[in-house]
Amino acid sequence: MVDRPQLGPTIFVLFGATGDLSKRMVLPAFFQLAQSGLLNSEWMLIGTGRGNVSDDQFRDHVRDVLNQFAVPHDDTDWEAFARRLRFAGGGFTPDNPGTLPATVRQAREDLDASDAQLVHYLALPPSTFAETTRALGTHDLARGARVVYEKPFGTSREAFAELDEAVHHVLDEKQIYRIDHFLGKESTQNLHILRFANGLIEGVWNREHVEQVQIDVPETLDIDDRARFYDATGAVLDMLVTHLFQVAAEIAMEPPETLGADDLQSARESVIGAFRPLDTADVVLGQYEGYRDVDGVADDSTTETFVAARLWVDTDRWRGVPFLLRTGKMLGVSRQRVSLVFRSPRGPLTDIPPDGAVLTFDLSGDGEIDISMVVKEPGPDDSLTVGHLGLPLDTVPLAHALAPYSRLILDVLHGDRSLFTRPDGLAHVWTVADALLRDPPPAKPYPAGSMGPPEAEDLASPCGWLVTGSPD
Repeated sequence: MVDRPQLGPTIFVLFGATGDLSKRMVLPAFFQLAQSGLLNSEWMLIGTGRGNVSDDQFRDHVRDVLNQFAVPHDDTDWEAFARRLRFAGGGFTPDNPGTLPATVRQAREDLDASDAQLVHYLALPPSTFAETTRALGTHDLARGARVVYEKPFGTSREAFAELDEAVHHVLDEKQIYRIDHFLGKESTQNLHILRFANGLIEGVWNREHVEQVQIDVPETLDIDDRARFYDATGAVLDMLVTHLFQVAAEIAMEPPETLGADDLQSARESVIGAFRPLDTADVVLGQYEGYRDVDGVADDSTTETFVAARLWVDTDRWRGVPFLLRTGKMLGVSRQRVSLVFRSPRGPLTDIPPDGAVLTFDLSGDGEIDISMVVKEPGPDDSLTVGHLGLPLDTVPLAHALAPYSRLILDVLHGDRSLFTRPDGLAHVWTVADALLRDPPPAKPYPAGSMGPPEAEDLASPCGWLVTGSPD
């Protein structure tokens, strides 16, 4: 990471502070930043909610969160962090601000910083974004603030347009940070670093050499802890039009002028404009058997828990190369992988494995880059086999990886919008998905522990999905 100037005083307001997303992602990430010395010494975190929770009760909740999610810390770390925690209760709507404005004013006084940077993080259901944004404007908490919106930013082309208009009625675009944590992953960032810094890779990053691209995020997890949210959302909105489309854009974009925020965003959003609208014949939806038995899921739910799609990118670089996107719940393995499958060369060798030469980015954990290639099997004849070269990113000298949410929150604090989405790209995302959202194919049942409906296998021919249900 490029060295940055020290942050000024900051007040971080966490909406939905006791919700699932805050527990799993946001609070551990903010704590990591504090532990790493990446925050200014003058900061406060204010949690918000409808209940009248005391500051001490909120601190107890946060410590329980850190213990539950196994965030390493000692008493000194915790005590320094806990002193900076506050809670504002009573809800927050345009008609009723609760105690948040008063709590923010008191935080400014306690920090002796009337100009402290105000950051609002909306770890809330998307249906509340417009009203919460209006409330920020009504109660004078929007001026000069930065506002982070969780995904999805909208649920359809029309809903996106309405939300975008409502948000821009209160905020300038430079204040808006639409977060997608897949863009904060070390391996996702290495998609363009490895490519643009190495002629060996950049020279083959095109349709002449690449036969297909696979972006594969199967999960063994169920949806028990977020059933009501998931049943109203599904895999297409939760993963496909958010994470997987953004990763596809990282792969497919043309080289930007620089890796500065505006240039990088423009390159990503420009190539999203070249995504061909999805043909529902290129999409397979599935629902795992037993999904409707989950508490909070409707008995007749048709919500998909699995999606596989074939996406086409209509640029000179990628025309004719399928981008294969897959994700789902209750599958046989959990992986987060991006793979470029290279074409077999013409020449004297026959029986070359169709997936023998592959460049893979493992997006999970600290990340890993793997290159597989066809080599001679040691022995007396010329039998072919596949060998692997792996580079775990945590073994790179001086590696100090941040968790994706930590990296993105730090970018917000610094005002760096490089890894955040823009409305022009998002508008086309909803156009690409429009036919699928309006008239989705039926979700086909699949057994829990499988790799989804068998129809999805046909999308990935001739290579087939590289991630299978068997351990690697």
